[in-house]
Amino acid sequence: MALWMSPPLSAQELEIRRWNHLPINQNFVTANFARTDGDIAIDPVLRIENASVELDTWLFGYIRTFELLDRTARVEVRQAWQDGTWDGVVDGIPTTITRKGASDTFARFAVNLVGPPPLAGKAYADYRAATDVETIVGAALSMQLPTGQYLEDKLINLGGNRFTFSPQLGVRQQYYNWSFEATGMARLHTDNTSFFNGKRRQQDPFYTATGNVEYKFQSGIWASAGAGIAVGGQSTVNGVEKDDRREDFGWSVSAGFPVARSLGFRATYFETDHWAKVGIASQTMSVGLVGWW
Repeated sequence: MALWMSPPLSAQELEIRRWNHLPINQNFVTANFARTDGDIAIDPVLRIENASVELDTWLFGYIRTFELLDRTARVEVRQAWQDGTWDGVVDGIPTTITRKGASDTFARFAVNLVGPPPLAGKAYADYRAATDVETIVGAALSMQLPTGQYLEDKLINLGGNRFTFSPQLGVRQQYYNWSFEATGMARLHTDNTSFFNGKRRQQDPFYTATGNVEYKFQSGIWASAGAGIAVGGQSTVNGVEKDDRREDFGWSVSAGFPVARSLGFRATYFETDHWAKVGIASQTMSVGLVGWW
């Protein structure tokens, strides 16, 4: 029997600057590399011990901002390519499994419901320079599309073979050089009707709450720290409920600085743990670039 787990791609979604004010009619591209090492806790009924994962992720993203009903809005698409190795002892036999390929595509639409007006160019720059205190409230819908590598007869896959919809609500409060951000979301899954040799896998909603604090220096360098919790996600396979409800915790620290006028660098350390008996304790280091025009 193979090991199974969801790839730890932004498990807690501790993404900073999710609700910040961006200029409209702007394009942003991102490129990141992340290395994840984790220990996996699996239901003892499966008789799998000492399970672990090493996963390399190359993540590329595109964001486009625009005006919508006199509000600032954005659309985002992210695509990752992953190379992972899973190790464990199955019924006393050491086992290693590798996967390499594309993961599921993520798309997100967001709009700021309360906050600054949609601005571009010099008007945006003047507004940001004159604004020290500001509150933004935003709403978004993200989607995970079943485009990743998926093998019906395997338990470990880079793709999920289902759609996931995540409604989100967030608030961002700026106070001079400090910014505070909080987000709540629910992850709603469609059924996977081709789970491990034709079984049907259903999963309860996964609820997540995250928060971040950020400080921006006069030089343009910024640093942040965040934490989040996620609960739920119990699954049912062919009508039989599994004892796999998740209770996960994650935290991260990030820093970034401008490299050129339209190019920035960012580094993030992200760590997860679990309170339930099923989950993953992982450490992820990520570095990347963002460019805009």
